[in-house]
Amino acid sequence: MPFHGACPTLCSSVSSVLAQSYQEWELILVDDGGHDDVVAQAPISVQVSARASARASAQAFAENDSRIRYVKTQGGQGAAVARNQGLEHAQGRYIAFLDADDRWHPSKLERQLALMVQTGAALSHTAYERQLPNGQVLARVPARARLSYDDMLGPNLMGCLTVMYDRERLGTQPMPNLPLQHDYALWLRLIRLGGDAVGVDEVLAYYRVSPGSLSSNKRHAIRDIWRVWSREENLPWWHCAAAMWRYGRYSLRYRVLNKAEA
Repeated sequence: MPFHGACPTLCSSVSSVLAQSYQEWELILVDDGGHDDVVAQAPISVQVSARASARASAQAFAENDSRIRYVKTQGGQGAAVARNQGLEHAQGRYIAFLDADDRWHPSKLERQLALMVQTGAALSHTAYERQLPNGQVLARVPARARLSYDDMLGPNLMGCLTVMYDRERLGTQPMPNLPLQHDYALWLRLIRLGGDAVGVDEVLAYYRVSPGSLSSNKRHAIRDIWRVWSREENLPWWHCAAAMWRYGRYSLRYRVLNKAEA
């Protein structure tokens, strides 16, 4: 779980891990620097002020639970570098990702791990909700029962906060150091290495939509997704163009459906 300086939602995100029905987990909190001048609402179980900083809260979580570790980067190197540093410290077989402003459903790890054991899959994801900071649901993003490499050449159909992969089967796989789409680039590589991803089509994670965030910049997202296809996957331009057409068609349909549901 990377966080950059002040993050008032950090404690809520960590608490969603503490509340998991599957309790044999470890959590690596990666402090990517920045100013720590916005407070986080710490739960009573953490012995710090109710208005402690995100950094102090992260350190207190680590001091109070041996399954949680606090790691500090050199600062400001971006989400991909922070996640990869967390990966270097992880000891578990299965790797999962959660940002410091998102949350997991209490049965997320249990349900997902059970599916991977049942199917023998090395990669999985779940459905999730996109929510505003006030909790208003904007959309439900489904999870397909199976996703092939060809299915993923277009839109990114797996939310980062829902993905889990088997490191024993796939090895330790870092994310490419891209400002955007580094998670998507990793999913493509993992599917190439380990075969289709399986999905739990239940809402087991909650993504906070923050206006002005990096991921909301569609022009930059399109630029970087083309880079993933052309540079990371070494696809010829016509394959990239076909993937971009699928990406655009999916994005348009997604927006129309969600407006209709609203």
